[in-house]
Formats: sequence, structure tokens, C-alpha cells
Amino acid sequence: MNIKNKNKVKTRLFIIIAIIMMNFTIFIYIFDQTAMPTVMAVADAEMRAKATEIVNRAIINEYSDQFNYDDVIRVDKDEQGNIVMLKADTLKMNKIACDVALEAQKELMKLGDIGIKVPLGYITRNNILSYYGPKVTIKMQPIGHVETKYSSEFESAGINQTRHKIYVKVKTTIRVIIPLKSNDIEVANEVPIAETIIVGKTPNTAVQLDLNGTGYKVGNN
Repeated sequence: MNIKNKNKVKTRLFIIIAIIMMNFTIFIYIFDQTAMPTVMAVADAEMRAKATEIVNRAIINEYSDQFNYDDVIRVDKDEQGNIVMLKADTLKMNKIACDVALEAQKELMKLGDIGIKVPLGYITRNNILSYYGPKVTIKMQPIGHVETKYSSEFESAGINQTRHKIYVKVKTTIRVIIPLKSNDIEVANEVPIAETIIVGKTPNTAVQLDLNGTGYKVGNN
């Protein structure tokens, strides 16, 4: 083969490689603009569901073991049986909130190390191919804080009866990571942990139990 033919072969090879690279670049651009938002949305939904499940499990585990309304909330009445004051054991409530935050953080970190794998067909929401195709690994990294806060509400439950509900809200931020992209999402869930009927005549002013500032915050390094 003479030098002229060799140069022709090299030129053709260069053109073929250039076309392949150009097509690949175009494919990546189109995939990023069209498919990636859907992939990211599905990844966010999957990780949000997993994180919410972890938070709920931590709440159920800790409050079922440690929380008893009569031990945590003290109802003071006067000689006529009228409710004069409700007082919360904030030390006890903060301790449980701390345990919830620590448990949730530990399990979120564990999930982040393992990740979850879902078929590409499922991620692209193709009903026919939802269980087929290569599996894409979705990972998660807790960032910010795992924060727990309390709130409560009172409502009339009949003559001389007041229904008292206590809620705990757990909030955190996680970073969802898939190949070539990541996204930060906030996971917040409010769960009722107590509901009881307080018997006794309520005062003219509404019964209040200030739980502002009660809770716990655990940082992620």
C-alpha cells in the first residue's frame, strides 16, 4: 500500500471516528434534555419514599417504646375540677426527639451507602418495559440537619371535655445522586403521636400548651 492510499485510509478513519463522537455527543445532549428530567423525577420520588419510610419507622419505634401521655403531660385542676394548667415534661420530650433524629440519621446514612437499583425501563416510566433493561443505581446523601419539632392542638370533644393532639414533625434534606446528575430535596413528615380526651371544665380562655422550641436537631457532617 502506497503512501497515498494510507493517507486515504487515515482520513476515512478520522471521519468515521468524528461522526461517531458527534453522534454520541448529540445523543447525550438529547438524553440530558428529554429523558434526564424524567429520570431525576423518578429518582427523587423513590428516595423520598424510602426516606419517609425510614423517618416514620424511627418515630414509631421510639415513641411506642418511650412515650406515655400521662408521664409527659401534666394536667393541673382546681378544687372544682376546672383545668387550670397543662405542663409538658420538655426534658423527656426532647430526649425522645433526640433518639428519633439519631435513629433516622443512622438509617438514612445506611441507605445512602447502599443505594437502590431500579430497571431503566421503570425509571423512564415505560409500562411495557418497566421491569427490563439495565439497572440504574440511585444513591442518597443526607445533608443539613435531621430536625424534630412538636406541635399540639386542642378541640372541643363534648361537655367539659377537650381533645388534645400532639404531633411531631421530622424534617431533613437529602441529596439524590444518579449518574451524571444530583438533586437536593427536602423530606418533611408530620405524625400524630398522642390523642387524648381531657375531662374537666375548660377556662374561659383557650387551653394552651406552648411546645415552641421543643424538639431536637442533629447535624450531618
